[in-house]
Parts: sequence; C-alpha cells; structure tokens
Amino acid sequence: MTSSVPWQQRLSTGTEDIQDEVVRWYQQTRHGKAYVPSMIWGTLQTEAYATAILRRVVDFLEVPDDVPAGVAKRMERQQVLYDGEHHYDVVLGEQALYTNIGGPTVMRGQMERLLRDIDLPSLTLGILPSTVEMPVVPMPGFNMYDNGRAHYELVSTGVDITDPTELALHDKALAALSEAACFGDPAKDLINRALVFWRNG
Repeated sequence: MTSSVPWQQRLSTGTEDIQDEVVRWYQQTRHGKAYVPSMIWGTLQTEAYATAILRRVVDFLEVPDDVPAGVAKRMERQQVLYDGEHHYDVVLGEQALYTNIGGPTVMRGQMERLLRDIDLPSLTLGILPSTVEMPVVPMPGFNMYDNGRAHYELVSTGVDITDPTELALHDKALAALSEAACFGDPAKDLINRALVFWRNG
C-alpha cells in the first residue's frame, strides 16, 4: 500500500507537530535504514544545519514559522543514537557532504559532527563515492522503519510505502548501495576531504 499527504496539509500548523511525529517513529523503530544521496540524514544534522533546512521548508511551502520549535524536536529525535536501544544503517551519497546548506561554517560543523558520531555503536554509516559505478538505477532517498514502512520526502508530499513486496525491493536496493559504499576509515577519509574543502571555502 502507498499513501501520501501533501506537505502543506501536514505542516498546516508549522514544523513542530510533524517533527514530534517523526520522533515517535524513531523511538518505536529498533532497526532503521536510510539512503540519503544529497543531504545529511536528519538524525545526524547539527542544530545549525537543521535550522537552515527547516527555514527553507517554511519559506518554500509558506507554512507557519516555528523553526526553533521544529529544530528542537529534530534534536530530541537524535537521542535514539545514544540510548543503546536502536540501530541505524545509513548510506549517504558523497554529494551530501558538499551540498551547501547554510554556508561554509555550518558545513564545517556538520562534517565535524559526522566524524564525531561515525563510530557510534548505534550507527553503521557509509558514504557512496560520487565516482563509484552505481549498482542500481539512481533514485531519491528514503527511510525504512523496522522493515514495515518506507518513507520518501518529495517536493510537495511525503509518501509512505507498506506493501511487503515493495519493501523487499527497497531492502534489495539498500543492500546494493551499501555494497558499493565506503565504511570505516575510507568513509572518514571522504568526510575529512569534505571538511578540508569547507575549511578552505
């Protein structure tokens, strides 16, 4: 089954309510997975990066401006990385390290955050190099929650997929992307290279 609700409807009261909903998704998910090709996964975003992202959401969709409250909820959601009860397998596209969100200072802080958290026991973080041969057709990013739901964030709407056959294809795609990604020291090398870029920027 596939369902969708337009962002302007979901965000009709601002960003805090939907961020609170996402907090609950993460708290209830023991094993999450994500592929994020061109920005930093929300659960690893710094406060400054998240502020820049939600500011763009509010301005673009022209919804009520409660960015500080939405950011506070996004920071609350990140506690799942430290409570010892959850695990997340995440593949970022190398482009995510270079997509300019908030300017060089914000991006430097974000790269430092990735380097600080990459070895967390709750996290398996891979970076898909931009020059690696893609093992699947290029696709938008998605999150998976305990293999029961895949979630996409599109321009105008959020889409949820719950059909088991479709979810199995998402698992297959994520496994292929993970196989092509760098982990451990090679992933750190890519993040450090981006950090040097932003320091010089």
